[in-house]
Amino acid sequence: MAKLYFKYGAMGSSKSANALITKFNYEERGMRVWLIKPSVDDRDGVDHIRSRIGLDEIADVIRPEDDIRERMREKGEIDVIISDECQFFTPGQIDQLRDIVNDCNIPVLCFGLRTDFLTHLFPGSRRLFEVADSITEIKTICECGSKAIVNARIDRDGRIITEGDQVLLGGNDRYLAMCHRCWSQKVKAQKQ
Repeated sequence: MAKLYFKYGAMGSSKSANALITKFNYEERGMRVWLIKPSVDDRDGVDHIRSRIGLDEIADVIRPEDDIRERMREKGEIDVIISDECQFFTPGQIDQLRDIVNDCNIPVLCFGLRTDFLTHLFPGSRRLFEVADSITEIKTICECGSKAIVNARIDRDGRIITEGDQVLLGGNDRYLAMCHRCWSQKVKAQKQ
């Protein structure tokens, strides 16, 4: 039986690299992969998924108004769906992916963030926690060596930002993976 997988981690945990390696593994076995990403994520180009270690693939772009089931029908025969940055899908689109698993027996592997820079769940991630068959954390570490769980948004001077829109695209220039202790201590120190 096919499953809906959610593989999440903080910034810098190699989620995109894992997604592209997984795609390669399926294709190496002759399987047809549909690689998708939300249109919100245009940081590496509208239709590119690029990892920090240099892996790069073209993906089909899903807009918030798209019905993923309809887009899949247009795509033709596929054996597996792999999504990067799934936190940016709407909850309804996560339900559509769930329907594909249930109705078509096609596995769906979603890679993305759990929480934003204020430690709040993204709507797409929340829905995945509610309906995924398998939930796996891809771990990374804070500069202190502890497990990082916070995607700290930073300014040009390395100060932690605690206000702003939930979505602000960026990489190492805007975000730093931190453990909750280091993040909360730095936020408190900045307020003093």
